[in-house]
Amino acid sequence: ILVDAGSGRVLYEHNADRKMLIASTTKILTALVAVEAGKLSDTVKVSREAAFTEGSAMYLKEGETLTLETLLYGLLLCSGNDAAVAIAQHIGGSVKGFVAMMNEKARTLGMKDSSFANPNGLDDERHYSTARDMAKLAQAALKNETLMRIASVTIGGRTMHNHNKLLGYMDNCLGLKTGYTRAAGRTLVSCAEKNGQRLIAVTLQDGNDWADHQTLFDYGFSAYPAKT
Repeated sequence: ILVDAGSGRVLYEHNADRKMLIASTTKILTALVAVEAGKLSDTVKVSREAAFTEGSAMYLKEGETLTLETLLYGLLLCSGNDAAVAIAQHIGGSVKGFVAMMNEKARTLGMKDSSFANPNGLDDERHYSTARDMAKLAQAALKNETLMRIASVTIGGRTMHNHNKLLGYMDNCLGLKTGYTRAAGRTLVSCAEKNGQRLIAVTLQDGNDWADHQTLFDYGFSAYPAKT
């Protein structure tokens, strides 16, 4: 799906309401809930469960203490599944408590075809969304300056490298989130800006997502230019 971020107008869609696995693009919602419910200066002690979470990581160590802000960088840049669990336990009291907050936030955003079972996007039959719903989430994320500041940087402390290659491929990319699991395939939610106009692109299970997002943005900005 390709959406005008300001108006919510859909500029292009294909199977936009198909419920699919979304992998680490989940972390946009994790970050949004955390930024709204917590303080960046909060100190978080890393649990054993968080430190030993499977998959992509910012390599947290059990017992170490970090700020919520540092964990958010690890979540959005490194796509740290460990960071997601540490954040969830801090904000929600437990992963289960945080997941309930995620689902409540999704409902308030009108994400009616989405269900979240964890804060990191690991495969679960109860964890899914649609391209249309993820575009709604991206619209909300774009309005949160703190989240966008973190999601768009190319390098942060702790030698974190942003997985979002679109930031290098496109001068006007504002960032957002990549994702991948074997079952979900490649997932990508991105935003670009031109002449004050912001567009959101979402692709799920797309093996050529970098190129497809650039094509979608080129189409959107040329076919639906900002009104001057």
